[in-house]
Amino acid sequence: MSIELFNESGQDAPEEQIIEVARFAMGAMDVHQAAELSIQLVDLDAMADLHVQWMDLPGPTDVMSFPMDELTPGGRPDAADPGPAMLGDIVLCPAFAADQAKKQRHSYEHELAVLTVHGVLHLLGFDHAEPEEEKEMFGLQNQILADWYDARAERADERRQAEKDGRLLRDVGFDGRPGTESGRG
Repeated sequence: MSIELFNESGQDAPEEQIIEVARFAMGAMDVHQAAELSIQLVDLDAMADLHVQWMDLPGPTDVMSFPMDELTPGGRPDAADPGPAMLGDIVLCPAFAADQAKKQRHSYEHELAVLTVHGVLHLLGFDHAEPEEEKEMFGLQNQILADWYDARAERADERRQAEKDGRLLRDVGFDGRPGTESGRG
């Protein structure tokens, strides 16, 4: 998956994390591996302009999604492979997200992860205008986030174990490099 992120917000943001969670959400939703996604981080004024232009609503918002190609997550088993596509654009407003995170008493990083997954789901046609749609979309969003956090924790555990194993091997005189006394086999 090709994901480009452009930070035009003037604010620091965990860009690698945003890309990671977007990639995870797209994978969880069975989006084709060659699909492309663009993520833009903008300031409050730019988001307010987009919000008025596209939604006819005043003031900034947290996330907006602009789908490009129609993609159906998972597709049908008997359908032809849809191939690569431009999924669309997600626009995030870090300043809005930071304020929202404080109000909801969780981290700025978590808020941006939530908004990124939310944006991906909108690109895939999910909505929350009706109560049933909202239940489905937010349930899916929460499951993707929980799975992403679990996968991150598992990777962190694996890294810690690999570091521990490496230290242990060095402590017993095996560094694994060919041609060194401790690396003989």
